[in-house]
Amino acid sequence: MDRQTAAQIIEGYMKPVYGFALRRCASPQDAEDLAQEICLKLYRSLSSRDDIASTDAFVWTVARHALANYYRGRQRAGVGLPLDDLLETLPAGRDACAPLLQAEEEKALHRAIAYLSDIQRRVVVAYYFENKRQETIAAQLGIPLGTVKWHLFEAKKELKKGLERMRPLGELKFHPVTFALCGTNGSVGTKGGCQNFFRSALAQNIAYALLRGDKTVNQLGDALGVSPVYVESEAAYLAEYGFLLRQGNAYRLNILLDEPTAELTRLQSEMYQKAAALFAPALQEALTGSGLLDGVHGVLCPGHPDENFLLWALIPYIAALSGEKGRKHPISFEEAATLRPDGGQNICYASVLDPDVPPPLYFEEMTRFCGPCWNASEHWTLWQVDSEWSAARVNDGYQQVVRQDLSLLERFFRDEPLSPDEYARLVERGYLQTAGDPDKLFTASLRVVCIRDAAARDALLAIGERLKDEYRAALDELKAPYVQAVLAATPGHLRRMQGFRLQYIFYADGWFLLHCMKELVNRGLLRLPSPEEKLSLSMLLIPND
Repeated sequence: MDRQTAAQIIEGYMKPVYGFALRRCASPQDAEDLAQEICLKLYRSLSSRDDIASTDAFVWTVARHALANYYRGRQRAGVGLPLDDLLETLPAGRDACAPLLQAEEEKALHRAIAYLSDIQRRVVVAYYFENKRQETIAAQLGIPLGTVKWHLFEAKKELKKGLERMRPLGELKFHPVTFALCGTNGSVGTKGGCQNFFRSALAQNIAYALLRGDKTVNQLGDALGVSPVYVESEAAYLAEYGFLLRQGNAYRLNILLDEPTAELTRLQSEMYQKAAALFAPALQEALTGSGLLDGVHGVLCPGHPDENFLLWALIPYIAALSGEKGRKHPISFEEAATLRPDGGQNICYASVLDPDVPPPLYFEEMTRFCGPCWNASEHWTLWQVDSEWSAARVNDGYQQVVRQDLSLLERFFRDEPLSPDEYARLVERGYLQTAGDPDKLFTASLRVVCIRDAAARDALLAIGERLKDEYRAALDELKAPYVQAVLAATPGHLRRMQGFRLQYIFYADGWFLLHCMKELVNRGLLRLPSPEEKLSLSMLLIPND
């Protein structure tokens, strides 16, 4: 049957399925999980079959199988307390919830409680289910007794509303999204980059549900098919670190979440292909003819003098940093970035791909691309990108690790003595090599590409500046339709953030760097690195002023 018919059938079974789960689980939260799993299995089965003789029999067969898997997965031998028994524990003489406890409504009471605010939910549970006095609740929560009474009164009204409606079936309940890309522009804090905050499917789908507009916790719960209890805690956590913004009782998205259309994908791929074909071969030719790669006048790598290896580091560096002076009306990073409580200051970006829309060219390769990344010590800056051709060197602990690396490299360049362990660390990290003899650490030579001095650095960047100036009109023309289309698809409150990101197209832009290297590899102008070269590939030590 078609998806719409399957969804309609499941909507009619949601309430009895939840009752089935609630009578067999140890908690309402477990029942929510089991009911969601049953409904998801039903949807997948119904929408792919046309041979079901009895829908009702099929539903309860799937439900029983899901229950058996549920118990096996959690190694549970028994069942939880039936809801009817639990309801009997409500104190006699307290008729506050009496109108609510009708036969059909009893099955939905706990679900309705999930829709209460955090404070109301805590008050209701403490009073009706934990048999606590109102005075005790007030003391435990640190609120006046009158506030406790008010919350109980308001909760009654909200519970009545909740029991009078069936929760609508959200589209994301059956079609949850998964971030295809998730990254961070700027510095990460102690909790790491945005991928750490969006590891869970719930966090990703909360963000996606907010892409089309602000929503309350209950609206998010409806959209996701998830108890507002879970949504509330996850949304509050994301808001605490600035990935969501609070707007009264609602939440607002504060990350750049792209969902490219076929047209946007086409514009993006064509833009980068044409720009890379224009710029990358010209840069390669200019570098090889500059005289700066001879190891004397500009670029050093005593442990690896091969010109091809030098180009793997220099081309993305020059492509990223040259031409910035010509950018018009730049938006500052401070204007666009979010300062987070863990010390990070960054812009989070992610992508959701429509399965019916082909991804951008080299999308799979972009999932393994990271950078540009740069970290500075007193005298040197380490610049690098990770890619499909290099080792994966950037991780959650990257900033701290690199600071330690740079400290050791500073001492190495000053000819200060290093311990055998310190030499071994620099060799293991790809900065030094030992001429094939790991025991001769003290004769190690530089394996990472190094620009000799500030004058050589400026000369290298001048090559890129000249080419960017030469092709500026063509590059601006290439990116204009894409920029316009992206901004039109961006929510108004995120356009400044998006504008900051877009102004770096063809500069410190991972997509542009990837396309440039692909263009050169495909033309045979760059030779693929050997396995031994991958650890140090596309790493560059640059002198500071």
